[in-house]
Amino acid sequence: MQAVVVTAHGAPEVLELMDWPVPEPGPGQVRIRAAATSVNFADIQARRGAYHNSPTPPFIPGLEAAGTIDKLGDGVQGLQVGQRVAIHADTGSYAEYVVARSVGVFPLPDGLDWETAATFPSVGTTAFNLLTLAGRMQPGETVLIHAAAGGVGSTAVQLARVLGAGLIIGTVGSAEKAKLAIEQGADAAINYREEDVALRVRELTSGALADIVLDGVGAATFESSLASLAPFGRLVAYGQASGPPTPVGFGTIYGENKSIIGYSTGGYRRLRPEVMRAPGLAVLKLLAGGRWKPLISTRYPLAQAADAQRLVEERNSVGKVMLIP
Repeated sequence: MQAVVVTAHGAPEVLELMDWPVPEPGPGQVRIRAAATSVNFADIQARRGAYHNSPTPPFIPGLEAAGTIDKLGDGVQGLQVGQRVAIHADTGSYAEYVVARSVGVFPLPDGLDWETAATFPSVGTTAFNLLTLAGRMQPGETVLIHAAAGGVGSTAVQLARVLGAGLIIGTVGSAEKAKLAIEQGADAAINYREEDVALRVRELTSGALADIVLDGVGAATFESSLASLAPFGRLVAYGQASGPPTPVGFGTIYGENKSIIGYSTGGYRRLRPEVMRAPGLAVLKLLAGGRWKPLISTRYPLAQAADAQRLVEERNSVGKVMLIP
C-alpha cells in the first residue's frame, strides 16, 4: 500500500510517500480501506519527536480516518466487511489501509460523506470531552476557547453552543479567523495580536471572567488563560502548540478554587479506550443530526502530506485540513 512515513524526527520534509506493508488486523481489530483522514497537531508533534512517547521513526502518523471495512480480526462482533465506518486508528492513518480496535470503530449513517466522517473520532470527541468530561460545563457558563478557528477550536465553539453555554468567546490571530469563529457560533472573537485577551474577557463578562478556558496552545496563551479564569473555574490544558507553559504560582489557584485540568485524547485511547466510546457515539449522533458541522478548509492528496502539515504548523489553516488516500 501507499503510506506517508515519518523517516526521521524533524521538519515536514521528513515525510515521504512510500510503499509500506499492509497492516493485518489482530484479535478484536478491523482493517479499513481509508477514504479520508485528517491532519491533527498531534501528528505534527509526533513528527517532531516532541512527545515523551513519540514513536521511533520510521512510522506512519495519523489518528483518525473514515472508510470501508475490508477485513475483520478474530472475535470481532457487530461489524462486517463492506461496512462504512469512522475509526480511532491503531496504525497510522496517513495510509491506504488502517487498523483499529473495534471499540474505536463507529458505523456511519447513510448520507454522511467521508471527509465529514473522518473528523469526528479525534476532533469531535476531543472538543466534546474538553467541555464535558474535563471541563464539566454547565448550561449558562462562559467558555473561552483559544485557537477558535482551528479544527478543535471551531468544533468546540459549535459544541459549546449545542451544550448550552451562556457566552462563548474565541481567540484568533486575524480578522478573517475572527469572522469564522463568529460564524461557527462564538459570541465574541478576540484577536490576540491586537488585544489584551484577559482584559477583553473581563470587559465582555463585566468582570465575571470565564468559567471554562480551553487551551491547546501552551506557552503563548497560558498566562492569559489563568488571568481570564473565574473563581471556581476550570482551565483545561490539552496541548502546547507554542511550547510548554512557564511554571505558575498557586496562590490564587487554591485561594479561588480554580482547577487546572490536563486532557489528552491519546492518553484515553491508550489507557482507557472504552471511555471514548460514549462520547464518540454522542458526537456522531449530533453530527448526523446536523447539530454541528466540521469546518473543512483544505484537501491534499497523501503525496502532499508535508504541505498539509506545514499549513497547520504555521497557523495558516482554518478548520480541518484533510488528506485523501
